[in-house]
Amino acid sequence: MNLRLLEFVVAGNEASDLLPVRSRSLLRAHDAVRGFWTVLDEGPVEHCLALLLQRTDGEWVAHHVPADAGVENGRTEDGEALAAHDGWVYVFGSHFGSKAGPLRPRRAFVARFREDDAATGTLPVQVVRNRFRVHRAVNDALVKAAFTPLPPGERVRQRFIGETVARGTARAKSWVRRLADDDLPLNVEAAAFTPEGTVLLGLRFPVTVDGEPVLVELAGVPQMFTSGGGWPRAGRAYVLTGVTPPGALVGFRAVTPTADGGYAAVVGSIDALGKGSVLLDDHPTGGEVTSRHVRFRWEPTDDGRIAGEVVAELAPFRNVEGVAEMDGRSFYVTDEDHRVALWIG
Repeated sequence: MNLRLLEFVVAGNEASDLLPVRSRSLLRAHDAVRGFWTVLDEGPVEHCLALLLQRTDGEWVAHHVPADAGVENGRTEDGEALAAHDGWVYVFGSHFGSKAGPLRPRRAFVARFREDDAATGTLPVQVVRNRFRVHRAVNDALVKAAFTPLPPGERVRQRFIGETVARGTARAKSWVRRLADDDLPLNVEAAAFTPEGTVLLGLRFPVTVDGEPVLVELAGVPQMFTSGGGWPRAGRAYVLTGVTPPGALVGFRAVTPTADGGYAAVVGSIDALGKGSVLLDDHPTGGEVTSRHVRFRWEPTDDGRIAGEVVAELAPFRNVEGVAEMDGRSFYVTDEDHRVALWIG
């Protein structure tokens, strides 16, 4: 595939995910014909929102969006996934930790903002930190799944679950009761709403014992932000088949709806090479994997299997973090050191 590269410097940070701008007023405010949201994955969410815009003269520019999360300013980190629903843009934290553990409560959050509000002034952002409630709900769904998740090694379990419990207990944190010894550490990298208003969470980890990527359906996400709305509930867990190279472990890197009612996604490595990942120490075949652009329709079978197809091999890239399909072209964003790279195919 021939790709055109556009590079931007946005707050000295690298990008995760790619979400088309739907607000006409926002595009008009920037004299743009099209654009994408991306989230910069280091720092609190209110510092990490950016727009990649193509202006009417054809020039592409990046715009770092000033935002304010009110009392939650500075209390989140590692936004990874973007999803749009009913005029809102939602940002999902990774719910993970550093590459050597432990899990970090600041990463267990969902934020949202009105896209139209980004057209003028400082953008108000709503943040709900779930204190491992999503971790608990998703782990409970994985226990009931028709497939078998890949079990972490003892070192991974101790670093991510054992040390998290120990730290929380030492600090008398109430969220400790939502963690269990046999839990799987979650790494949320992708999210997309369904027509029913539920969210498909794409996990980078865990994968299945056969190395296939996992989706978990989450209900009640918008209600988190309303008075008395409660906490999200995990439905079924699903496995995307037909997209994993033989002998490899492949997780989700991005998911986005397509114009025909289906979904496009990027799948790839379960963690980055050369950065001290204890996941890759236990599962080295999960690192030597290049990214793939895939598609699927939300038509799960009774056993939770969803058939996927490979659209494009994105070799040599191992670091594709977002995908969008627009006007017959494919757009990708990659994780680069201290810059944002947008690729157009």
